[in-house]
Amino acid sequence: MLKRMILTIVPLAILLGGVLYFVSHKDVVQQSQHKKLNVVTTNSIIEDMVKQVAGDKVSLHSIVSRGTDPHEYDPKPNDISATSQADLIFHNGLNLETGGNGWFKKLIQTAHKKNHEQVFAVSQNITPLYLTTNQTEEDPHAWLDLSNGIKYVELITKVLKDKDPKNATDYQSHADAYIAKLTQLDKTAKSKFLDVPQNQRLLVTSEGAFKYFSKAYHITPLYIWEINTESQGTPEQMAAVISKLKQSDVKGLFVEASVSPKSMTQLSKEMGLPIKSIIFTDSLAKKGEAGDNYYDMMKWNLDKIHQGLIS
Repeated sequence: MLKRMILTIVPLAILLGGVLYFVSHKDVVQQSQHKKLNVVTTNSIIEDMVKQVAGDKVSLHSIVSRGTDPHEYDPKPNDISATSQADLIFHNGLNLETGGNGWFKKLIQTAHKKNHEQVFAVSQNITPLYLTTNQTEEDPHAWLDLSNGIKYVELITKVLKDKDPKNATDYQSHADAYIAKLTQLDKTAKSKFLDVPQNQRLLVTSEGAFKYFSKAYHITPLYIWEINTESQGTPEQMAAVISKLKQSDVKGLFVEASVSPKSMTQLSKEMGLPIKSIIFTDSLAKKGEAGDNYYDMMKWNLDKIHQGLIS
């Protein structure tokens, strides 16, 4: 009797074990199939572009918080953790995150991530402009020309599709709609400033971030310092700007949301010119405020700059 029970129980246990293994293995496979990509971006502008393409298909972490200058940054422990766990890391490139203290290069080395495997510069298909003070150093602010922003989105889309082919159709569909929207805004912007008299078409900012913008939309840029890793608001810089302003009919000045307004306020007082508006360069606005996504940020800049130049 005991022998018969053993002969019955043993095959049953083996069968049950097999069923449990199959169910467990199937759950692991399903979880793997449905696991979201962990994506890290270096700033809020790239974060929004990824969000527009990927929607809720990825888990997203942005390193530099909104309103913060990304040229020099000290990564926090959660940034290091997120980067270490990331499947993909998108950065601007063009010396934005690698200028100054080189924080991004150190971060990806610490996280053991490799370029073109997990790490991608969204600007890699851009024709760069260069700093006037150092003509071997690329100007990083390419996204302020919408046609470059579109190239960023195209690169992000390609990388997401290659890394996550099961969601490729969704990524491409979202990208197509988003690119169409950006293309229409860019088309409108190309002729937006042509009604501003040439001697008023001078965009005065703190940092020289608007070279790409100015070239695309027929404006002349004028700035106190060229890039945020330089000395800011020195007497020599102020004197050079004042000299050029005296030769123009410019109606007002602009101050960027991610820099101190101190130097521009001083220039405003010395020249008797108003600061017309805050505009966006290296960061989106805080969530829920005007300019909190890339499209709205660019539309805000275009509208506010046009209004400030013409009246």
